Amino acid sequence: MPSPTQRHVLSALVQNVPGVLAHISGMLASRGFNIDSLAVGETENKTLSRMTFVVVGDDRVLEQVRKQLEKIVTVVRVIDVSSRDFVERDLLLLKVQAPSGPKRAEIRELVDIFRGRIVDVGPEELMIEISGRENKVQAFIERVRPYGITELVRTGRVAMVRSDSEIAIADETTQATA
Repeated sequence: MPSPTQRHVLSALVQNVPGVLAHISGMLASRGFNIDSLAVGETENKTLSRMTFVVVGDDRVLEQVRKQLEKIVTVVRVIDVSSRDFVERDLLLLKVQAPSGPKRAEIRELVDIFRGRIVDVGPEELMIEISGRENKVQAFIERVRPYGITELVRTGRVAMVRSDSEIAIADETTQATA
């Protein structure tokens, strides 16, 4: 019986050199794998970056993606974060129509409920920052949509394995880069 299709959060520790992102995303695309979410940034070690991405598929797809990534010279390590106990976050910035008055007050209340922040105030709109799990971010978008979203931008998902497992990963990473 085939395994069910699911979202896999992968973390790839890569050398921090030009072209790595293009190489990896090109390789995945050329093999028909779609990246649902992608976030890349420097790590605590300036010579390494971490790519966190989400792919959808069964366990066979996940295994193929991992094998292909591990063949790339600039990839130091790949882990399936979603197979462990982990924390994940998305970041959202959005501008919403908010003229002074009761509507602006309603939007401010929604921002408080979702533990967001108003990061910019204009005469007719507010810029809001929300971070959290994907479903929280999506729920906030749906709640403010009736007010009139004028612009929206989201990061890809970032994720880390919880501390109990992180020590083992740090040890393995140190050995891989030594």
